[in-house]
Amino acid sequence: MTDLTMTRLHEIMVILQAISLVFYFIDYLHKDLRAHRLAVWLLFAVGTLQTIFLIMYMMEMKRFPILSLFEGIYFYAWLIIMLSLVLQLVFKLDLPTFFLNLIGFIFMTIHTFAPNPMAQSLVGDNLKSELLFIHIMFALLAYAAFALAFVFSTLYLILYKVLKKKKWTKQFTRLPSLQQAENGMSLSILTGIPLLFVSLVLGLEWAYISLDAFPLYDIKIVNSFIVLVIYILVLLIRKSAKIKGTNYAWIHIYAFLFVLINFLLGSQLSQFHIWY
Repeated sequence: MTDLTMTRLHEIMVILQAISLVFYFIDYLHKDLRAHRLAVWLLFAVGTLQTIFLIMYMMEMKRFPILSLFEGIYFYAWLIIMLSLVLQLVFKLDLPTFFLNLIGFIFMTIHTFAPNPMAQSLVGDNLKSELLFIHIMFALLAYAAFALAFVFSTLYLILYKVLKKKKWTKQFTRLPSLQQAENGMSLSILTGIPLLFVSLVLGLEWAYISLDAFPLYDIKIVNSFIVLVIYILVLLIRKSAKIKGTNYAWIHIYAFLFVLINFLLGSQLSQFHIWY
């Protein structure tokens, strides 16, 4: 399959995902069952197509495709869509699904329309190893968990504002309760923290055995450990009941913004991290 054909098919997936978001929004406004079904089916179709292309790419490259920024963004978008499908089909959580779908759409758009997308990094060419693979995989899983925490924090703030103004309408009947949203934030980062910790330990071990020398003060390493410390502190403070409610939700939002900065921009200033 030619690169041009693959590009066109990815553009079709982006369009389908955009239409799915539109139907989710229509359903949110009018509680339209037909729009809801179309949104779910389109999301399922996008997830299926992404999975097929992921498998095809694996067969073509004969490895798991996460060893470059281009590949990593696609895999992250796929993770987000899979997570949104689980929330929709298993837990029937419509609004968390919508917001996760929106995050996945943004990353899929970046992947599809990024300049020179097929350029491979030095990691993809020269530094393939099982240790590196596990390091990157665990980091992406951690970032997916933090994205879910971001979604629940956003929903918490929306619900809090609605309840405070006493303007409850049928559009908000699918929101989780404040307690459910708060529990979702905590469970998400409780999952993401150990995943990120394991990723960092394996990454340091890989660098030690694979590179002649690497600076511990590298901006990517420092930022990644800052992300880990931030989420550990958030969890500890929450456990001690020193922070709750909207403040807890806003901390999650700011923390995830730092995650995105580290994920997308940290490598530009790193001395040896090529993409992630």
